[in-house]
Amino acid sequence: MHRTFRVTTAAPLVAVLLATGLSGCHWFKKKNELYTQSAEARPLEVPPDLDRPAADKAMALPSAGSSVTASGAAAKPAALGFTAAGERDAVFAKVGEVLAATSGVQIASKAEILGTYDVDYMDAKFLVRVTKAGDGSYVSAVDPRGLPPSGEAAGKLIAALKAAIAP
Repeated sequence: MHRTFRVTTAAPLVAVLLATGLSGCHWFKKKNELYTQSAEARPLEVPPDLDRPAADKAMALPSAGSSVTASGAAAKPAALGFTAAGERDAVFAKVGEVLAATSGVQIASKAEILGTYDVDYMDAKFLVRVTKAGDGSYVSAVDPRGLPPSGEAAGKLIAALKAAIAP
């Protein structure tokens, strides 16, 4: 009988707690005006602070004379390339001839369809890319990630290509 008494007193207590938790007791409700609209009009989710303008200066544009170099956001690496007169295929062939004649340049592979030469020069590996640009072609150096290479080898090779090809 002692066991029955425990079960009979615990069961109503559990039932009251369960009913309170599942019925939407006002203690657990949150009032938010964004969700008081009809179900069709209210948002699925509202990210924090989306309903007020940002007060930080992350979205501010730098002034005309300043340069943001600490973060590197405004300081873009110098483009390693030049524009040459002529169709892309003709310029691609000229670039191949100049690369073959330049001492220290190893052409690992070339892809005429893509307009790229995979080059090894001064212990640096990068691509020399020829693309159509307006009336001419643009010859540039890029690393395997598609960014300008960080070494001096690409700059020297592009300068040599420019001297030999560009007018």
